Amino acid sequence: MIASFPTPLRLRSPFRCPRPLFPRDDGGRRRRGWASRSSMCLAAAPFVKDGALRVNGREALTSVPQNVVVSPPLMDGAAAFLGAVADREDSRHVFKLGVLRDFRLLCLFRFKIWWMIPRMGTAGSDVPIETQMLLLEARQDEAVDGGVPEAATDPAFYILFLPVLDGDYRSSLQGNSSDELEFCIESGDPATTGSRFLEAVFVSHGSNPFDLMKESMKMLEKHKGTFSVREHKMKPGVLDYFGWCTWDAFYFDVNPQGIEEGLKSLSRGGTPPKFLLIDDGWQDTKNEFQKEGEPAAEGSQYGARLVSVKENNKFRRTADGASNKRATSLKDFVSNIKQTYGLRYVYVWHALMGYWGGVSPDAAETKKYNSKLVYPVQSPGNLSHSRDLTMDCMEKYGVGMVDPDKAFDFYDDLHSYLRSQNIDGVKVDVQNILETIGTGHGGRVSLAHRFHGALEKSIAKNFQDNSIICCMAHSTDSIYSSKVNSITRASDDYMPRNMVSQTLHVAAVAFNSMWLGEVMVSDWDMFYSSHYAAEFHAAARALGGCGVYISDKPNQHDFELLKKLVLPDGSVLRAKYPGRPTRDCLFDDPVMDGKSLLKIWNHNKCAGILGIFNCQGAGTWPCLKVPSIPSSEVTYLTAHVSPGDVEYLEEVAGDDWTGDCAVYSYHDGSLSRLPKNGSLDVTLNVLQCKLFTISPINSYDENIQFAPIGLIKMYNSGGAIEAMDFVSDRSLCHLSIKGRGSGLFGAYSSIKPKVCTVNSTSEEFMFKDDNHMLTLTIPSGMDYWEICVCFDA
Repeated sequence: MIASFPTPLRLRSPFRCPRPLFPRDDGGRRRRGWASRSSMCLAAAPFVKDGALRVNGREALTSVPQNVVVSPPLMDGAAAFLGAVADREDSRHVFKLGVLRDFRLLCLFRFKIWWMIPRMGTAGSDVPIETQMLLLEARQDEAVDGGVPEAATDPAFYILFLPVLDGDYRSSLQGNSSDELEFCIESGDPATTGSRFLEAVFVSHGSNPFDLMKESMKMLEKHKGTFSVREHKMKPGVLDYFGWCTWDAFYFDVNPQGIEEGLKSLSRGGTPPKFLLIDDGWQDTKNEFQKEGEPAAEGSQYGARLVSVKENNKFRRTADGASNKRATSLKDFVSNIKQTYGLRYVYVWHALMGYWGGVSPDAAETKKYNSKLVYPVQSPGNLSHSRDLTMDCMEKYGVGMVDPDKAFDFYDDLHSYLRSQNIDGVKVDVQNILETIGTGHGGRVSLAHRFHGALEKSIAKNFQDNSIICCMAHSTDSIYSSKVNSITRASDDYMPRNMVSQTLHVAAVAFNSMWLGEVMVSDWDMFYSSHYAAEFHAAARALGGCGVYISDKPNQHDFELLKKLVLPDGSVLRAKYPGRPTRDCLFDDPVMDGKSLLKIWNHNKCAGILGIFNCQGAGTWPCLKVPSIPSSEVTYLTAHVSPGDVEYLEEVAGDDWTGDCAVYSYHDGSLSRLPKNGSLDVTLNVLQCKLFTISPINSYDENIQFAPIGLIKMYNSGGAIEAMDFVSDRSLCHLSIKGRGSGLFGAYSSIKPKVCTVNSTSEEFMFKDDNHMLTLTIPSGMDYWEICVCFDA
């Protein structure tokens, strides 16, 4: 039978926030800044009636089977769980939820065991296996002739399905050829079986998709208690500094001499990295599948196992060993490069299970972890999509699995040793391996909780600043087990030699951040600064709200490009939130539909930032049998950008916002004044992009209207501005703008100022009457500044 909660509940407040209130100080001082917004939606909870799942008056699913269970509404009644009951116990079930048709939909699904990508569609058959987030665009009016309305006039609302953890089980969504939406629930251990699953899929709805995602994840955080959302986590300091990763520079051949050469070349060019990530290749491993003097089989490197927690010979001594000034240990090397090149943070890489092939069961220094050789087994869902070489090799060579009871001891020994070597943090890779080795341990979810708990405990004990970057962790097992870790990679690797992956990478990180970004800061990965797609990637990192780090080979840098991202002190202008697609882009395929451009929005403290990217025609999504459009047919495409594309613009506007915005185009150097719903047309070729600073124009008295832009030679111009105040007396009005970084500062001003000062020193300025653009130069060497723009009262 169908179980459901009989009476829909109503909530307190709508998604959309009212006009925000800003504090006004005494003495005529007004401050521009942040204001909070209201939370969940005013609507009924999901319920089943007459064989249909009804959400906010709309039939989301029809032909709902009798064994589907709907939980009572959660908390304020905004959401519920879907589940199902089987007639037998098993470790894996697939249940039908109902028919899904006539919606525009967005899925985030795992196309291989480690990573997600987006998929768009209109029906259940478009939902891939291993979908971990499903968002529907719904309207109150019914679809015409069984299709999705092309131009419905009523406001859209959104329905969110999140497959979650249910006890020792993990669920995912999928569709079938009959447009039926299904959920798969599995333990990953044949001995862990069940038949009743009452909280497998979370369902909620609201009028704003971004609020809907945020509030839904907060509800799950409180209800499940297995993870924490991003805003409740400490953020590592590396996020605000320019970094260099050794991976694409050296791959497994990383060595101290090469690292020093790269640090030296970046520092000489005026973009000194403050964060170094020593990637794979530094650890002490043994590989029984590679014999000296014999050619190595493809993938055999993934059979290597860790034999100690210490560094390998490359980092224990230099090649010549001739000078006492040269490093003779990892600690000597790290201490030397920190002092010489001004590094603030040095991280190193390791796998969740120590190394790709795990921890050696036989090595003298690792026997105490009681590791056992196990052979991973992937779920049928993973096997339905792309095979992965690393996973295939780990299945072939096996993994030395640390005894779960010894997991903390292992991490603590590794991390305490690294801390003693002056290492500041770690990147922990290959995290989804846990889902393949749960047999005999209570299953994948239980194993994930145990290992992630041990890992987070060790990080907290041994490192300051929550110093960990998670990677290869796009499974609900890992994501919903993350209580402390606050950074995770948002997509498959940046692959500089793969020409068809460049646009896919940018699209994937933006769409994946829609969900991942509520739990972690999305890491958009490294990139090459000297590369045909370098600006495409650099612009994306500028507005991604992510760390900014590159993987250039030594002496192969584009400093002109890097200086648009990196300030002279090595810091970066990082946006506030995870960069996400604009609302009008959520259900369009920016890679393969041949017509859609991708827009990504974010905030700084006093302005919004908007990017537009042409991702069409350069590649195709994996796991699609029929490409949407031949790549050769895609050339120039046109779309519009608008201040209204930036969500919650009221948060960065003052209480005297005119409703208009100053829109600065970084690539064109142009400044326009637009109402919030006004727009500009933008035309781009493949792999082209443009960035816009969107700064609300405030009215400060009868004549003065003003909006700061920031450092206009930087990709994220508005990221330079920290705060802004207005003070008025009888003789003079002045605006105080505080910020950081040197270079050309720009702003919109309705009238020409009388005088401008930088740190109390008068500076020359330029003012253009035609577009009201004010510019002045902040002298080099000035890391922090206060600009005063003075007007006659």
